[in-house]
Amino acid sequence: MPVEIVTDPAHGGRWTSLRTARREWLWRRAAPERDHVSPGDAFVDAGGLEECVPTVRGTPDHGDAWSRPWTREGDRDVVHAGRFSLSRRIRATAEGAEADYVLTADAGFRFVWAAHALLDLSEHASVRVRHAARTRLYPESAPLLDRAWPKGAAWVEGDWPAPCGLRLDALGPDDGTAVGAVVDASRCCVHDGPDRLSLAWEADGQPTSVALWRNLGGFPAPRPYRSTGVEPMLGRVFDLSEAGPDDAACVPASGEVRWRLTLSETCSCP
Repeated sequence: MPVEIVTDPAHGGRWTSLRTARREWLWRRAAPERDHVSPGDAFVDAGGLEECVPTVRGTPDHGDAWSRPWTREGDRDVVHAGRFSLSRRIRATAEGAEADYVLTADAGFRFVWAAHALLDLSEHASVRVRHAARTRLYPESAPLLDRAWPKGAAWVEGDWPAPCGLRLDALGPDDGTAVGAVVDASRCCVHDGPDRLSLAWEADGQPTSVALWRNLGGFPAPRPYRSTGVEPMLGRVFDLSEAGPDDAACVPASGEVRWRLTLSETCSCP
């Protein structure tokens, strides 16, 4: 069955709807101030799916595309952001939908991209990734670990689904916690009751991962809410400034990086 996607090019290219035959998957919140942002403004969380590039955390927070209007060029939506341009073409397929991306920049330009999808999931939902995939836990996870956080460490590593003993695949009810993780993977599936959402992405020669933001009422202070980010990525870190040699995508001599995100209701994960 096709997956129906609605976007808002005028306001950062955000995906405002991701609908399958049975349900709407995207979580959204009222944020009228989003209509008036400009580059350099603090991030405004309206939910949906944000195109985060060239970083997720760090500067600028959630990247440099969410605060800029996108324009239509042929069959693609395009955003120009100083050192790079990003174009996107979304189309329905018999199995779901595909989003094709092209980032154009000078050779050697390094970046992280995330399809920062905030999903509207029940406490019974789970996230499926290949077993034992290497997983980086970020500092907000520290209070939930049975060991001290290493001094000065940007992350600690373990294996999915329970890196360092912290189970990540099941969501559960609100418990006042928030966890951030990045998992070495190029596909994942979300199960919520009888519903399935499968995400797969590919980019030749570039590192891939999936970020998990499991916010069960632990963020932000002082008015926390529940939101779950399941985020296909190029790169393996939230913050580009923390990227090692193999932790970020890099523009080759051609000046372009191309990748594809595929969505469907058919789960291929264990």
